[in-house]
Amino acid sequence: MSTDITRRALLQGVGASLALAACHDEGDVDPIPVDAGPPGPPTFVHGVASGDPTSAAVIVWTRVTPTGTAPVTLTVVCELARDEGFADIVQRATFVTSAQRDWTVKLDLTGLTPATAYHYRFVCEGVTSPAGRTRTTAEGRVDRVRFAVVTCSNYAAGYFHAYREIAARDDLDAVLHLGDYIYEYPDGYYGNTRRYEPPHEIVSLRDYRTRYAQARRDEDLQAVHARHPFIPVWDDHEFANNAWRDGADEHMAAWEGPWPTRRRAASQAYMEWMPLREQSDGRIYRALRFGDLVHLCMLDTRVWGRDVQPPDRMAAADMRRQILGAAQEQWLFQEITSSRARWKVLGQQVLLGQFGAFNYLDVWDGYPAARARLFNVIRSMGVANVVVLTGDIHSSFAMDLSPDPTNPMVYNPATGDGSLAVEFVTPAVSSPPLPFIQQAMPEVVRRAMPHLKYRDVWRNGYLVLDVDDARAAATWMFVGNVTDRADRTHDTGPTWLTRDRENHLREG
Repeated sequence: MSTDITRRALLQGVGASLALAACHDEGDVDPIPVDAGPPGPPTFVHGVASGDPTSAAVIVWTRVTPTGTAPVTLTVVCELARDEGFADIVQRATFVTSAQRDWTVKLDLTGLTPATAYHYRFVCEGVTSPAGRTRTTAEGRVDRVRFAVVTCSNYAAGYFHAYREIAARDDLDAVLHLGDYIYEYPDGYYGNTRRYEPPHEIVSLRDYRTRYAQARRDEDLQAVHARHPFIPVWDDHEFANNAWRDGADEHMAAWEGPWPTRRRAASQAYMEWMPLREQSDGRIYRALRFGDLVHLCMLDTRVWGRDVQPPDRMAAADMRRQILGAAQEQWLFQEITSSRARWKVLGQQVLLGQFGAFNYLDVWDGYPAARARLFNVIRSMGVANVVVLTGDIHSSFAMDLSPDPTNPMVYNPATGDGSLAVEFVTPAVSSPPLPFIQQAMPEVVRRAMPHLKYRDVWRNGYLVLDVDDARAAATWMFVGNVTDRADRTHDTGPTWLTRDRENHLREG
């Protein structure tokens, strides 16, 4: 998501030295300095996390920080228990970590019982980590599934109040993070509430690792990871602003080196620091099932197969253009058409519904042929029960999804006839609102977005998706001033839902 000014303009001045300082240190494998001297007991300053739960497995994660002169390797033991006091330990697993993977630990614990809460912790050289709680998914008949949905957690722009609120909840099956978990910008460029580590634009492997390490020292982020399993995907800022398969809008090879090198560094750091189940080819799109109720497809609309963003709508109309890439697109179509779950939920990054008069083509509006192919598949399913979850745009939206929402012969905004699915957009955790949307939204809605049923383009927070046999309902949860660490105000927003077999929105 672009900001009002571009880093390209910034780097024409003194900012160029920051980019130069960030480059070409791929050999520096440990981004966090340790004290010189004899080895001491390790620490667990980055907390614990879990993710990608299935009915029989879950990913668990931590980072062990050496003290003194770093050893070659460290052996870490994970303990998994049914009780909070760890009296009933059901599994122990060992992981050997090193500087080559930034001292992170990630284990796929298998052979677990469906629909069961577990507690986990790590032990290294007599030191025990904080404990975390996770949960496997159910098999077969499932009555209800509830997700918190988050996006755009800009450390510099504010505090993570939304994470604090989610960590206090006991009613969630998982947290879906739809990307922009970190931001790549230099200090002071897009937020002045907190200072970045490192202070320059992140480009190298060391840089990306350091930025993740800083975020994971935040107490609210640690709390939410310790309380709930995450199901994450990346967006652009885990790489660079407005990234695509072979580049990014603000990546400048002259200062920052080849894009493939930067992309590999960003992807490696993400895999090291995030609790997702890795795949051999590096893709992040994947499916997770919550019994017979929810078939969740997490997509990569950003770097796996996306063609470059078009300069205008005429160029966007090229039928060959891809946002998912052919392989991912085929995989998605197979997943949703063959699914027997009542609800098909797509977790993805950028706005799918038509964005009215905005000439912003980083979203699916820049890839209309790809959107048409998806809509055609959904239409072929008849009663599809497809729910799309979206982040990226620092706003809260609920919209019907129609192939041509401004054509009264195709879509009736009063009744919802002609809608094929629905889209819920979650607000930013801490990133600021986007002025170009705030200023133009009232007129655009009136003229060009009859399918947009709810909007809030001002507030930070998160979304709760609550699904049962009868409906899929989204409730927006808003927090107070994210630039004030002490602000604990919060507010429950509206609920919008789609009923089973209706494929359009109603206010709850």
